[in-house]
Amino acid sequence: MSKLWILSLAVASIGVAPLHAQSTPSTPKEELTFEVSAAQPWTDTNIDLQPGDAIKITASATGSGSPACNPQGVNGAAPGSNLPVPTAAPGALIAKLHEQGAAPMFVGASEELHIQEASHLFLGMNAAGSSPCQGSLSVKVDKTSATAAAATSAQQQNRGAQLKSQLSTAAQVFMSGQFGINKPASDSNANGASSAVSTGNNPSTPAAPALTISEAPLDSDLRRDIDGLPRRVNDQFNNLGDMVNFVIVGTEKDVQSALEAATWHVADTNNTRAVFNAVMQTYDSKDYLAMPMSTLFLFGRKQDYGYEMAEPIAMVASRHHFRIWKAPFTWKGQDVWVGAGTHDIGFAKDKRNNNVTHKIDPAVDGERDNIGGSLQKASKAKRLTYYLPPNPVQDAKNATGDGYHSDGRLLVVFLQ
Repeated sequence: MSKLWILSLAVASIGVAPLHAQSTPSTPKEELTFEVSAAQPWTDTNIDLQPGDAIKITASATGSGSPACNPQGVNGAAPGSNLPVPTAAPGALIAKLHEQGAAPMFVGASEELHIQEASHLFLGMNAAGSSPCQGSLSVKVDKTSATAAAATSAQQQNRGAQLKSQLSTAAQVFMSGQFGINKPASDSNANGASSAVSTGNNPSTPAAPALTISEAPLDSDLRRDIDGLPRRVNDQFNNLGDMVNFVIVGTEKDVQSALEAATWHVADTNNTRAVFNAVMQTYDSKDYLAMPMSTLFLFGRKQDYGYEMAEPIAMVASRHHFRIWKAPFTWKGQDVWVGAGTHDIGFAKDKRNNNVTHKIDPAVDGERDNIGGSLQKASKAKRLTYYLPPNPVQDAKNATGDGYHSDGRLLVVFLQ
């Protein structure tokens, strides 16, 4: 993943969302339609207005005849000094904000008014005496109250402050993961790789609850199948990488439902679509939570699903994530899913090609337990069990060359 993509995502999130905040269903807004003709001098809309209110008026012609009425006024007709608005053409849509003593104003096909004092809206046709045209005008009035305008402004300000805070968090994580700034003292593993940032202190997500582990032994058939699993996944060049560190037992539908309830998000599969999704979601004042995940392989095929969890924008630098594959065996008629989870804590140089890639927390057992804890917290885990297979992975390097360490156990999760 390039730094350019990271910058593009940050710019899209910061620059677009505050400018396009959308009104919520609770916004106090009125939409009314009126028919205006020259049969009466003024049409009372019964709309009271207060300082700070805004109204948008749009009009179109209805009916037929010659000359036809038009909100801009009769085509080719000249203004006249005897008209309510002498500078507008006869038949044009006009308005006033007080019944007595208010100077009429030209509206035409569309106009927006921002109210400065308590008022009352009247609509009319620019005519003196008989109608200058055939038909009438259909007028739509959209009123947004002052409280709605204030709420929208506050929403934009809050959104901007939120995004600024998230970007600051992302920058801190980046600096810690990339350059070791404000990083806790490292601990070295057997391969000489240093631990980066403690998972328990990462601000991106709340700490997972303590796991409630069952002491009941696994079924012998399930143990045999788990013993036969590959211990590690690999990249497209067959470089061994992350360790297999958890198993989920449940149908595909149950797995998807459980992970959604535990606030895991399905990852995008390519950078191009990710950029588009990031821009579109921030345009709609949503948060982009599906940063791309690279493809890894198990059982000779790429992951069936990739899931991730993080705060918006901070996901650029820090995220909890895992890949899962459907196992080639079942247990008591239920699907078995095999997963590899790691915690991204910043960026590092990919030792395969010198590109920039995510850097993982070398203490990978923390992510294994975070996955189980999230399902337990969402009340989707019926039982959690640790299992130590033969030839466990305890010290290794991932496909990008970064070291990691583990107690070697897999977490087996039985869904509700």
